[in-house]
Amino acid sequence: MQTNDPVSRNLAGQIVPTSWGELNWKITDDAVPGAEMTFGTCRINPGERNGLHSHPDCEEILYVVSGRCEHKLGDEMHLLEPGDAIRIPRNVRHWARCLGSEPLFALIFFSSGKRTAISHEEEGSTFRR
Repeated sequence: MQTNDPVSRNLAGQIVPTSWGELNWKITDDAVPGAEMTFGTCRINPGERNGLHSHPDCEEILYVVSGRCEHKLGDEMHLLEPGDAIRIPRNVRHWARCLGSEPLFALIFFSSGKRTAISHEEEGSTFRR
């Protein structure tokens, strides 16, 4: 729903349940007209991971608030804990897997109000998430 309000209210956002957790988009070009960035939250359930994907039209920054994860970025694996942030360049394939018994909760930022994710789990699928 598009409004002229530049503020994303506490309960607002587009909640997207997934097989591995949940995304909640707070600021997008659809929700806040003219937004040139995307901001949201990501929850990954213990032992789960999101699919291998890349973003052809923007870079992403993921900031871990709570929980731990291993993050595959290209050919490298990184361990992320609360307070860690990772920059994911445009077109680099990546995924995150939650480690331990606590869900991963992260803030996610994209350098575009419109972001495209290309899935590399099922070759050729493109989706906006």
